[in-house]
Amino acid sequence: MSSDLLNIAASGVRAARAGLDVTSQNIANAGTEGYVRRSLRQSEVALAGGYGRVGDLSLSGVRIDGLQRNADGFRQAEVRRTSGDARRASEELQTWQNVEAALEQARVFPALTQFENALQRLATDPVDPSLRTAVLEDARTLTKTFNLAASGLDTVAEGLHFDADAGVAQVNLFGQQLAQLNVQLARATPGSSDQVSLLDRRDALLKNLSDYTDLSVSFAADQTVTVRIGGAAGPQLVAGNTSGTLTSATAGDGTLSFALGASAVTLSSGSLAAAAQGLVMVRDTRTSLDAVADSLIATANAAQASGVALDGTPGQPMFSGSGAAGIALALGSGAQLATAPAGAPAGSRDPANLAAMRNAFSAADISGQASGLLFQVASATQGRKLTSEALDAIAGAARLALDSQAGVNLDEEAVNLVRFQQAFQASSKAIQVASDMFDTLLAIR
Repeated sequence: MSSDLLNIAASGVRAARAGLDVTSQNIANAGTEGYVRRSLRQSEVALAGGYGRVGDLSLSGVRIDGLQRNADGFRQAEVRRTSGDARRASEELQTWQNVEAALEQARVFPALTQFENALQRLATDPVDPSLRTAVLEDARTLTKTFNLAASGLDTVAEGLHFDADAGVAQVNLFGQQLAQLNVQLARATPGSSDQVSLLDRRDALLKNLSDYTDLSVSFAADQTVTVRIGGAAGPQLVAGNTSGTLTSATAGDGTLSFALGASAVTLSSGSLAAAAQGLVMVRDTRTSLDAVADSLIATANAAQASGVALDGTPGQPMFSGSGAAGIALALGSGAQLATAPAGAPAGSRDPANLAAMRNAFSAADISGQASGLLFQVASATQGRKLTSEALDAIAGAARLALDSQAGVNLDEEAVNLVRFQQAFQASSKAIQVASDMFDTLLAIR
């Protein structure tokens, strides 16, 4: 009996000590990102009855079966999904804000208004050199604002391409690390400290990967992972100890496409999807801005062609080039402004062609086009801000749900410290009692 008592008490001491170690580890890592609370798996040690004895069970202590992580696979998947959606929305919002800033800081609309006002002032005295020079300088300033807006959009696009390249490199790095972890997990002993540490690293890598792309994840019995990107039907990024290579390609219009090996990949969440969509936004905005610039060039040059300059020569194009990036002032002096109608003599004060030019600008509504573009971008930015805030709240709720189940509760761990300490003391006391019983038996004469 005392021998059994010693074995039972010794197993209790080992279990209590292991429980204290696990609890201490939980407390020490309470603030560590990606750490999942551990708990000790224990079971009763039971011996079957021997020959000629009743086949009952004789309880013989406690067995340590290993460690388990308090992780919920569904909640982890929700965190990955919602975090990827929130990351995409946040970065799309940042892109729209950058596009809006590029247009507003260039001040295209105020420059258009100032140019049209200068034409209106010139109508009061079409031969005034100072008024003609003012029109010419305002036209020069207008071209610079278009150039500046185009340059700002190019800067936004360059930033998106840089982010996409960095994101592709990170995805490939995480894929390689997951493949290496698969090898280690396949060799790890189930329930061991090494295995649970590897599982923490695995889940952290999956979470980091979901910030860049949408994932479809499946787990094997040995806790190794298979990862597809671009949805459940997408190509495999990680399978066993191998990982694929994600690549990106830039089209002629500046937009991005992705491929994994020979398979095209369409991403729906994460920062890479945001970069691809952001480049589409930049392309469409640039197309609209180019249309405004081309409308300005066509309207002004057509009006110039229908009149004569101050010296009576046929009017020459006011602007050269095309698009917002290429527009430039073609006239060299204010005297070349064709304010008089065709056939008018040199020095004519007839403002008929100037009036026709102003009417043409009014009919083309170039200022309205620029204002509409700004309004469209501002409205889209505000809409994406609301979407980003909503998705961020959803992602926050998913993280809180996971933390409540997988995170460390210091109050609970404090209770466990006391519980395991008392269990250790009780088992130690049982050993002492067994020792006293042995001494008493040995002292019998």
